[in-house]
Amino acid sequence: MATAPSASPREPGAHRSSGTVVWSERFLDYSWTPEHPMKPARLKFTMALAESLGLLDGVERLEPEPAGRDELLRVHTADYIEAVEHAVAPAGEPLAPPYGLGSPDNPVFPRMHQAASIIVGGTLAAAREIAEGRTRRAVSIGGGMHHAMPSSASGFCVYNDAAVAISWLLDHGFDRIAYLDVDVHHGDGVQRAFYADPRVLTVSIHQHPATLWPNTGWAEEIGTGAAEGTAINLPMLPGTRDAQWLRGFHAVVPGAVAAFRPQIVVSQCGVDTHREDPLADLELTVDGQRAAFRAMRDLADQYAEGRWLAVGGGGYGLVRVVPRAWTHLLATALDRDIAPETPVPQDWIDLVRAVAPNTEPPRTMGEGGDITFRPWDGPGGTGETGDARADRAQRAVDTAVLATRRACFGLLGLDPEDPRD
Repeated sequence: MATAPSASPREPGAHRSSGTVVWSERFLDYSWTPEHPMKPARLKFTMALAESLGLLDGVERLEPEPAGRDELLRVHTADYIEAVEHAVAPAGEPLAPPYGLGSPDNPVFPRMHQAASIIVGGTLAAAREIAEGRTRRAVSIGGGMHHAMPSSASGFCVYNDAAVAISWLLDHGFDRIAYLDVDVHHGDGVQRAFYADPRVLTVSIHQHPATLWPNTGWAEEIGTGAAEGTAINLPMLPGTRDAQWLRGFHAVVPGAVAAFRPQIVVSQCGVDTHREDPLADLELTVDGQRAAFRAMRDLADQYAEGRWLAVGGGGYGLVRVVPRAWTHLLATALDRDIAPETPVPQDWIDLVRAVAPNTEPPRTMGEGGDITFRPWDGPGGTGETGDARADRAQRAVDTAVLATRRACFGLLGLDPEDPRD
């Protein structure tokens, strides 16, 4: 069996970090309505937890500027940008289509353009730091708005920061970029932006599109024209747990990345895959999410000379999930890995209790999740354990793995049925 490597607890301030943290208090302005599930408190709680653990001691935080109009035009249409700039919430009526503004998912809020532009600016700042050689890794937890389309808001996303940053990187010395998306929802906006561009590999691992919005991300979506094989989708059935998810990830992602030979890895690190997330149905733990972040970091180290740009994304467990998971993301990018058994500091517990008194805060940085997994062993293998539920779940993942590999691995020069590829 395999497992993500474990780490002993480290003293965060004991050495110089190898990454850059992009942060602005203005990220908190990306705030929809009081009832909306995407609340800026998740970012505030994450940074507070990282600070309380000493993770950010000695780490300079890069303050971004808002993305300018020319940068937004890399992905979005001029009329859509203008619609966002001038959007005013009408009394009980949605705005006119096709802009997607004013819906329950994407309600208009004050200074929406400015708030969305600073999110894009944060991801662009991270891209520039890496492209200009000032850092190998950069993370902006405010980013990850992967659903935004060229002419419309979608899925809580106004502007597509990841797509804008990838477009910028393509114009600044990079011609092979791997985008890895582990959000529970399909990374449809980024896939669409580069569906015909062979310079960008988009990989999305998400809940099965027959069971969750946006109902895209089927294995058969592989890119078009010269880009056939560079869109890879691995759908997971509801109820998938850490071990099965990690088996699927390692059966598809490392082989594809190795074949593509990227110069940089861009990761969308949504954590709505968690078993407590209110909007989806996968069953990962914080431990499984931490293992995914570490796996993507290792892929960047192995195939892209360590260049790794990581952004946030979905995640609606505001107290128990997002702060721990994204603190592990920050730690992973900074090479200051935090052991799962590390206690959550009492001052952070006191902070969140004051804000969310009805939510029981977590006590450690992990949840005891089982991240050991049996590597995929080809269409003739089983790797079964004797646990009926786990074995059924594993067979479902293996079916998805084989469909994904058969759809695109041959186009990457790989053998879809050979577990060594």
